[in-house]
Amino acid sequence: MENQDQQQLNIELTEEVADGQYANLAVITHSFAEFIIDFVNVMPNTPKSKVKSRIVMTPQHAKRLMLALIDNVKQFEAANGLIKEQAQTQVPFTPIGNPGQA
Repeated sequence: MENQDQQQLNIELTEEVADGQYANLAVITHSFAEFIIDFVNVMPNTPKSKVKSRIVMTPQHAKRLMLALIDNVKQFEAANGLIKEQAQTQVPFTPIGNPGQA
């Protein structure tokens, strides 16, 4: 039997956010207090790319995100087959602006 005292969380998804942002690179940094994930869309033959979105979270939430991603990838592969990894290309980059600070 479910706990009757359990609260329901209503999450609002605005139309602007629902469109999403495409990213093909995630740059992850951390300090003792937080993880910073910058999502970037890198286009071929373009010397400069902008961060499309930055997410800052606690180490505990970063670990929960990691575990949720692992679980979702396993579910996806069970339904759709193994995701084939492509050879990784090293993308040299120089951050411009303020790096994540704690």
